[in-house]
Amino acid sequence: MQIHISTSSGIPIYLQIVKQVKLLVASGRLPVTTQLPPVRKLAQDILVNPNTVARAYKQLEMEKVISSRRGAGVFVADAVSPLAKSEQQAIMIEHIDGLLAEAAQMDMSIDEVIALIHTQNKNQQRRR
Repeated sequence: MQIHISTSSGIPIYLQIVKQVKLLVASGRLPVTTQLPPVRKLAQDILVNPNTVARAYKQLEMEKVISSRRGAGVFVADAVSPLAKSEQQAIMIEHIDGLLAEAAQMDMSIDEVIALIHTQNKNQQRRR
């Protein structure tokens, strides 16, 4: 499971974990019933306090994205299905809003941002 943490984003680390797990589930990269890493293992992998991962897992469990099975571990919940297109768009809009806010702080125009997006897209396609 690939989780990337940014200490400079201003978003609490546990929420970054929550959002990324939801995105992995929504995209189907974490299918239903997939076992997630134990709290300590994930904390070690992403270099955060185990309490932070435990808090993220608790939030995900409250939202019924994951479920705990005593003695067996933590799994993507059976009832979870890929998000509807509108929910996927809501996630992307949140990312876009953040990007636009940062661009405005740097006095970048929308055209400059779009050009950077196109450049990054081409770079990613080359790496694949």
